[in-house]
Formats: sequence, C-alpha cells, structure tokens
Amino acid sequence: MSGLCQDRAVVVTGAGRGIGRAHALAFAAEGAPVVVNDVDGDAAAGVVAEIGALGGKAVADTSDVADWAGARELIGAALANFGRLDVLVNNAGFVRDRMLVNLAEDEWDAVVRVHLKGHFAPLRHAADHWRAEAKAGRTPSARVINTSSGAGLLGSVGQGNYSAAKAGIAGLTVVAAAELGRYGVTVNAIAPAARTRMTEAVFASMARPDEGFDAMAPENVSPLVVWLGSAESADVTGRVFEVEGGKVSLAQAWRHGPAVDKGERWDPAELGPVVKELLEQAPEPEPVYGAS
Repeated sequence: MSGLCQDRAVVVTGAGRGIGRAHALAFAAEGAPVVVNDVDGDAAAGVVAEIGALGGKAVADTSDVADWAGARELIGAALANFGRLDVLVNNAGFVRDRMLVNLAEDEWDAVVRVHLKGHFAPLRHAADHWRAEAKAGRTPSARVINTSSGAGLLGSVGQGNYSAAKAGIAGLTVVAAAELGRYGVTVNAIAPAARTRMTEAVFASMARPDEGFDAMAPENVSPLVVWLGSAESADVTGRVFEVEGGKVSLAQAWRHGPAVDKGERWDPAELGPVVKELLEQAPEPEPVYGAS
C-alpha cells in the first residue's frame, strides 16, 4: 500500500462488520492506527485481531456513540492509545423499516438516535479536541467523514425514519464543514450502496455474484473514505459523494431554483399560476427510491 494515512489516528464507528469493518481494515492497510468502535465487543475484537494479523495497530472500543458520555470516551480512546486524533469516520447505524402508517414511535426514535445523534455526539467531542489544538497553536489536519445514504438524499419508501436521519446527516455535514474549517477540520459525507446486514435481506440486487466484479462488496466504498481521511484531501469539504461499486459521483445539494418576485405580499388566490410556472421552469426531481 502507499501509506496514504501513515500514523494518522482514525476512529471508525460501527466498525465490527460490513462497511465499517472495511473502512477500518483499509485505513490500517494505509498505515493508520485505528479505534474499532462497535457495541458488539466480540465483533470489534475480531476486527482488531484481523488488523493485528496484517501488521497493523488497532484497539477495540464498545462505546455507545449516541450516548454523550460514551461518545466522549470514544474520542478519548484514540487520544489515550495513540496520543492523537486525525480522522473520525461516523458509520454506525441500523434500520427499522416500516411504511409510515405502521412506523412506531420507538422505531422512529431508535433510528434517529443511532444515526443522527450518533453522528453529532462523536463529532462534537472530536471538534472540542481539535479546537483546543488549534487555539494552542497546533492546528490539525483533521478529517470527518459522515455516512448519509441515497435514502437521505432522495428518500426511500418504507424508510421514513432512516431517510429523515440520513438527510439530517447531510445537513449536519455542510454546517460542520462551514464551522470547523477555521480549526483545520474538513467534513464530508458519503452515500454508499453496498451489501451489509442492513441491505442484503431487503435488496435482492445486492446478492453476491457467482463470478466477476462484486459491485456491492462493502470494500468498494472504503478507498474514497481513506482518501478523504488523508492529508491530500485538505481542499475538499462540505461535500457528499455517492459511492457504488467502481462508481464515485458528487451529489448535488439543494440549490435555489426558478423564482418569481412580486415585490409585495401575494394573495393566496394568485399563487396557483405562479407555482405552475415555477414547476414548468424547474427540472423534474429525482424519484424517491421504491416509488411507483
């Protein structure tokens, strides 16, 4: 490997399996010491053992990333074990899929908690550390890579809770990028498509092929994450990238579209033709995943 992230201390949440495991192994292969976070301690320990067998350096952490104190302990684990923190990869999550008319309150709360708060809490504690370093004259070259989803960018039928949380992560990413740049921190997000425990039971198209390129392998997502975590990516921030197989694309955020300005308050009865005109001028939105 190239040593692209040599000695850059990395925290990866939800790293016991799937995409998170792939990230942890990929960073370690590029020379990074890694905190492998997962609430499943056996899974986290297994990834640490894999990294060690390959000559890398890693420690396991079982903190709940959506718990305020747990997220603080997670960031502290990198500092205690490696003496530094350079990269935070927020990846942990799960799904509780239901159509909205069947979605229970606890299913909403659980998904929003682990995805959205589980991104914010580690980011907040990492930002505290990096701001202190910058104020002490040791401005870091720090990176945050968040995990959104196509469901968050376009919506996904049967995943109202997950879509809302992942959309929130995209919004959090651009705000954090704007606020933390002064401290030497870039913040980007990925929207990956890959086979995980969350997806393979739902999407038959993600099944492992009998031969040829496995486009849905989680390992395909990690090269971009590793590059975003490197010093080379210093001029890239506030962006969301979609990653699937060998394809990398830049997602286009909400933008100001066609407008009509009357110069004074509208009467509600006037607005039907105005809205129709705006819709005619604008491109059709991308369809929601799963919509008929």
